[in-house]
Amino acid sequence: MKKIIYFLLIAITFSSCEKNNLIATTNSVGNPIVVPPVAPPTFATDSTLLLGNPSNATTVEANYGNYLLREGYYSVSYNRDRGTPNWASWHVVSTDFGSTPRQDNFRENQALPSSFYKVGATSYISSGFDRGHMCPSADRTSSVEANSSTFLMTNMVPQAPNCNQVTWANLEDYCRTLVLGGNELYVIAGAYGDVGGTGTSGLALTLDNGRVTVPTYVWKVIVVLPNGANDLSRVSNATRVISVVMPNDNSINNDWRVYRTSVDFIEQETGYNLLDKVSNSIQNNIEATVDNL
Repeated sequence: MKKIIYFLLIAITFSSCEKNNLIATTNSVGNPIVVPPVAPPTFATDSTLLLGNPSNATTVEANYGNYLLREGYYSVSYNRDRGTPNWASWHVVSTDFGSTPRQDNFRENQALPSSFYKVGATSYISSGFDRGHMCPSADRTSSVEANSSTFLMTNMVPQAPNCNQVTWANLEDYCRTLVLGGNELYVIAGAYGDVGGTGTSGLALTLDNGRVTVPTYVWKVIVVLPNGANDLSRVSNATRVISVVMPNDNSINNDWRVYRTSVDFIEQETGYNLLDKVSNSIQNNIEATVDNL
């Protein structure tokens, strides 16, 4: 019976591919059957920041370059002036996977302060860039609410199509195989760089009349733990950590593995303190290691 459930989950997960082509649009779907039902996280049960808040983001409106959005299914440090997240952080377990179809209901985030410009569903149109998810749609298929939450524009960065739909998506798919293989993941992903990215229409620095900055790089850190409890205490010197930095360029290599690096390098580039809730001695070891599996 366990094998049947396992292969059913694989079929469900990989039928939801991260394709954000802006030429064709897809209307929101109706109310599909949810398997298994998962209650929305509450603040008390939210594990999205268990390993830390990398930039000490807050909900203070004046902190507009590092504004904290806790969406329940993931958390975001949002940058008003860039019109994109600095980073998004989430936790993935097998019960996050269900039968809910991709909602495709890209929309502005009404939870932003009224003084913030709200990037909309059409802000990237005809730009040569995808609306690239940080927390991916296919990591949240347990319910319509969970999947829909990932289509808020505060979870998107302008991403070169081959980066988003091929290399980045390949890494996302690999992460889901790890979860289906008996692991849970803590993931932090973000973007940085001010010299633009290269999409299907060439180099661009900004979109939406200068209100959305096109990042030069996208990055991700994945902490892999066998299923269990008391997760923070289970992070050890032997814990696998996968870190990547990819160029936001349409000529990107298809193999995500060539972009592996260390957490230390990402911290150096971004100024963030990743995995800061992990003890210093363990941090020093796992953040210096470049994954080679």
